[in-house]
Amino acid sequence: MFKNIGFIGTGAMGGAVARIAAAGDPSARLYLSNRTAEKACRLAGEIPGAAVSSNEEIAGLCDLIFLAVKPQVMPQALPAIAPVLAARQDPFVLVTMAAGLTCQTIRQLAGGPYPVIRMMPNTPITVNAGAIQYCGLGVTEEQLAAFAALLRGAGTVDELPEHLIDAASALSGCGPAFVCQFIEALADGGVACGLPRQKALAYAAQMVEGTARMVRLSARHPGALKDMVCSPAGSTIQGVRTLERAAFRGAAMDAVIAAYEKNLELKEGK
Repeated sequence: MFKNIGFIGTGAMGGAVARIAAAGDPSARLYLSNRTAEKACRLAGEIPGAAVSSNEEIAGLCDLIFLAVKPQVMPQALPAIAPVLAARQDPFVLVTMAAGLTCQTIRQLAGGPYPVIRMMPNTPITVNAGAIQYCGLGVTEEQLAAFAALLRGAGTVDELPEHLIDAASALSGCGPAFVCQFIEALADGGVACGLPRQKALAYAAQMVEGTARMVRLSARHPGALKDMVCSPAGSTIQGVRTLERAAFRGAAMDAVIAAYEKNLELKEGK
């Protein structure tokens, strides 16, 4: 459905989404623009048929325009292309992945009631095992379906009401940092017990990956899966007791809530 797809911003996340989009529809033509032109050139070299472009050309040509810039950059980047968008007679959709900025805010910055898709990707999309939550404003069902199909290679692509996007971002978007801290800490524990660093890290990462797969594929509650490992008077229950004493679950909950509260601050421009 989307013949010309543009990316304004080709940093880590913009580049990852561009690669997924290119694989999702090889027939689409990709246009890449970045404040640092070398980044766009490097990415274009990785994607067959992709072209280095400018913000203005993308705004005037593409029917799906990814705004892959940071939230603090959006108030400058969007008004700069607003005249080009206003002059268009053909349909197009703006896609934002900026934390804290609503679809309505994007419309205001762009200068018109344009169709907007808001998406929240996380870093595991780079290995096709991530999550993208999205919602739309003024977007047709056909456009939303085409958008989801384009990015299906990312992993989980799930539509949510916009009022839940900030919460999803706090959990799914920020969560990889929390999990990486957990993996690092587990590996440190293994090293303290005598394991070589690389083996400890590999074991911790594989264990987290496998356990996550069990949670996703099993009909059992995570608590029930935990109980399966906790033999009476065994080693695991002593480790669980230590985590509970350190308020592990409360700390994890507080991390998500803190990230969510920051998202709300970004929405309010703080």
